[in-house]
Amino acid sequence: MSPTDRRLHVLQQHLSQGPSSVFESVGLQPTSAEPSVWSHVPQAPPDAILGITEAFKADNDSKKLNLGVGAYRTEEGKPLVLPSVKKAEQKVVNDPNANKEYLGIAGNPDFCKLSAKLAFGANSRALKEGRAATVQSLSGTGSLRVGAQFLALHYPLKLIYIPSPTWANHNKIFPLAGIQIRNYRYYKPSTRGLDYEGMCEDLSSAPQGSVVLLHACAHNPTGVDPTPDEWQGILKVVQQRHLLPFFDSAYQGFASGDLEKDATAVRMFTDAGVELLLSQSYAKNMGLYGERIGSLTVVTSDPSTTKKVDSQLKAVIRPMYSNPPRHGAAIVTAILSDPELYGQWKVELKGMADRIITMREKLHAALKEVGAPGSWDHIISQIGMFSYTGLTKVHLLCEEVPHIRCVQEYSVLRCSLGVCMNLEITASPPTYHVTFIQRRYKDGAHTGSGAAYDQEVPHIYDHGWSDQHGRSVRLKLQVSCRSHERCC
Repeated sequence: MSPTDRRLHVLQQHLSQGPSSVFESVGLQPTSAEPSVWSHVPQAPPDAILGITEAFKADNDSKKLNLGVGAYRTEEGKPLVLPSVKKAEQKVVNDPNANKEYLGIAGNPDFCKLSAKLAFGANSRALKEGRAATVQSLSGTGSLRVGAQFLALHYPLKLIYIPSPTWANHNKIFPLAGIQIRNYRYYKPSTRGLDYEGMCEDLSSAPQGSVVLLHACAHNPTGVDPTPDEWQGILKVVQQRHLLPFFDSAYQGFASGDLEKDATAVRMFTDAGVELLLSQSYAKNMGLYGERIGSLTVVTSDPSTTKKVDSQLKAVIRPMYSNPPRHGAAIVTAILSDPELYGQWKVELKGMADRIITMREKLHAALKEVGAPGSWDHIISQIGMFSYTGLTKVHLLCEEVPHIRCVQEYSVLRCSLGVCMNLEITASPPTYHVTFIQRRYKDGAHTGSGAAYDQEVPHIYDHGWSDQHGRSVRLKLQVSCRSHERCC
């Protein structure tokens, strides 16, 4: 018997004894049943968005619709893998030189350069002068987390102004890094648009040097973006108060279908010589949700400072997750570096954006056709995959109405459905939602303000009604409304 066979034979004998025999052979006894050292840990509240998704998956109704999902879906409600992404992935897999070694702390260097170029433009002075430090990150959330930790360690003022409302995770990421949050006005319920005056007033009164979080385009969750002229006014306030912008760019190209247009604000501020941070994500515009691929860029005033910043970003990443995954970065790099794939991706990207814009137009037209009271022009003036409809919890959650019934009590979630919904889903066909909106207004639930969010309603609601063709429609939503806490 060879030495290898003998070792395998001994190992097999040990394993055949069973767990209890092995414990006894070395004199060990199982630990007696005692309370866990973690028994004091409280149950965390479920995530509002993910909780809705789980409830949606568990519902077997063929007509179910999830208006809170933050991902693109086909007409059949299925996830979409872009053809350009499939080609790029095949190219990566077939590369004979590919391996599974660790990336460097900052990630794939080609990916970092191409990401910065996509955001700032090929002719960016900041890039040409070496004033931008870019690191690969775990999608947008990861880049925000790394940026927050970097600010906490190296920026003197631990204070960030974020819009009200904003993406829910913004409210969690920065406090975890030890940065205080304050809100600035952003959404104006009376116009269902931007509160430009309130925003500028709040930022003008912010302590000098404060960090300000800005959505680069397709504001989540309102769908309300500043105009180019309003961005100029915001830039002026930032310069006057010496504020430090932190741009969150999760939808470049996905908002308008134009990569250049959606980068307007970021490039405007950079070209004006403003130092800033930029978070990028490829979840939406390339559909790489599960690959967790994004980047963080810090723009400084000179190359020597950039080198130091780059070293400190790596120092933040190293103990946090050591280095990022390579597969998603390889896919993005393949697309951005190949003219043919890049061109194909731009066409597909515009197709997704145009479909969402078309759905807004269909929903708007259908609302006018059925004579829904009031103006619905905000549906087409807002942009991106989310919309603040102007509906309140009174419109959606009025239990006296026969076609809405509460079917199951559930844990409290912070969610304001009926105010924010995913427009990518809502128009297949739009009459389902239009009929409901029209009836809610005609049932006398219209308040006119679109701003009632004071009471929590911790339930899953089952919305059932018939469209204009008599077809039965059901929409199951897990909701709990609370002031200033949004699900989308």
